[in-house]
Amino acid sequence: MAYAFAMGEENADIKKRQKGFPWFGVGFLILACGTIGIFFTDIPAKVNRNLRVLLQSRQPAEKVDRKTIEMQIEQRLRAEMEMKLERELAELSEQNKRQEPEPEPEPESESEPEPTSPQPLPLGPVTDVRKLRSGIPFKTEVIFEQGGIASEERLDDESYVAEYKLKLKLPAAATTIADLEKTNPKISKILPSLPGLLEKAEVSKWYNKLYTNKSERVRRDANALNELLTKHNIYDCETILNLKAANGRKVFLMQAEMDVVSDGSDGDRLPEMPDEIVNSTHYQPFTSYGWPKKTTTPNPMIAGLERRIEKAKTELAAPTTTAARKTWLNERITTLRRYVADLKSRSYLIAEYDPFIVISVNLLTDRADPYAPKVGDYAVVIHGETLYPCIVGDGGPTFKAGEASLRMAREINPNASPYSRPVSDLKITYVIFPGSAEEKKGPPDYKVWKEKCNALLTEIGGLGENYTLYDWKDLLAKPEPVAPPATPAPVIPTVEKPVTPPAPQTPPSN
Repeated sequence: MAYAFAMGEENADIKKRQKGFPWFGVGFLILACGTIGIFFTDIPAKVNRNLRVLLQSRQPAEKVDRKTIEMQIEQRLRAEMEMKLERELAELSEQNKRQEPEPEPEPESESEPEPTSPQPLPLGPVTDVRKLRSGIPFKTEVIFEQGGIASEERLDDESYVAEYKLKLKLPAAATTIADLEKTNPKISKILPSLPGLLEKAEVSKWYNKLYTNKSERVRRDANALNELLTKHNIYDCETILNLKAANGRKVFLMQAEMDVVSDGSDGDRLPEMPDEIVNSTHYQPFTSYGWPKKTTTPNPMIAGLERRIEKAKTELAAPTTTAARKTWLNERITTLRRYVADLKSRSYLIAEYDPFIVISVNLLTDRADPYAPKVGDYAVVIHGETLYPCIVGDGGPTFKAGEASLRMAREINPNASPYSRPVSDLKITYVIFPGSAEEKKGPPDYKVWKEKCNALLTEIGGLGENYTLYDWKDLLAKPEPVAPPATPAPVIPTVEKPVTPPAPQTPPSN
């Protein structure tokens, strides 16, 4: 999944340039080549740097979980960087096309009189208000003043100055039942014990951490004049609360939107996948929730990874491949081989078929906070008056909240896709039970998931009258063989024998 960015709209007015050799096009070509070289050289360093930041001072409960989450983060970062490169190169190409030479202006008529005085300079302020593609209102003001001669002004630091101010209001967490009912007016009827639980609720430290991560990302991108998070992705979380029932059962409650993930693979349950997925360089075959393979059926994603390895080897052997590119290819081959080895021994959830939710990876790897969800914890997603039982199945970015599998999203909105959210408003309530994960992970069993979620809801007061959990249908279940109908025994017609009348009896003599 690539992270959401947005950048200011490009100015539609393009400066004219003189007709002649296309120096501008050559400049873009050189810039593009330089970008490719820098990008491919720096990817391993960026990936390792981000991995260290995300996992610093955090030790997950299981070594297997750590390995899986590290691979998942690594592949997310690589996919993001590669997609960003493709987007930047496409933009460079488009800008280059728009810089084609324009026809020279027609010569002015000789009969037109020459101006008798110089045209006045456009002094004074010029303001403009528009919306960036990220949905942020962008207000600009350019002030033109009369200066001295050019040779003096070019040496004056104050002659050409830009000031950039970005204002961002960081939201407060919803804490009362009235606040939560703005997201779902039925929430107190669905969970009758919720008003009482809120009396001693605490705002999770992860709520402020989420918005701290968002603000730091915005500040970094604004300082570099990079693309900014969209307004939609800034305000994607209404609240995160720590609740505790009288019996000690902890609850991590979050209200947010729902983005979509489409990751995961499992050769045991789904031995074939579409070619566009198998050969994709962006599709992630892993989820944070995984388990040892149960059969010898190969994972379908292995074929695509092995083809990419062979393609990289071919490019590596080419005499025209640069040293920087060879370094990147060698590192990439090592990574892909590691992915293949893992997929030969483990299986994962499949977002298109399995209902699960995604939690920020820094929560999944934190062992200090008893309320922080972990991989495999049971959860209930509430949309409207429908309650969907599921588990925490995947880890996501640390600056976003509210994400679920494609199966979950399509159950809420059939039109949902990896590129279309099922719900754009903050209308989803996530009820997660920290510490409820099974000790031994295995293939999903939706019936067991529902039973476990029912029991956990009972521990915090149960559901309101007439509310029940949703029944998930296993779309990958193999149909049970139907026994052929038993062949009826042939009917043998019976032949009735003629009845012989009894012989007349002689009356006894006197």
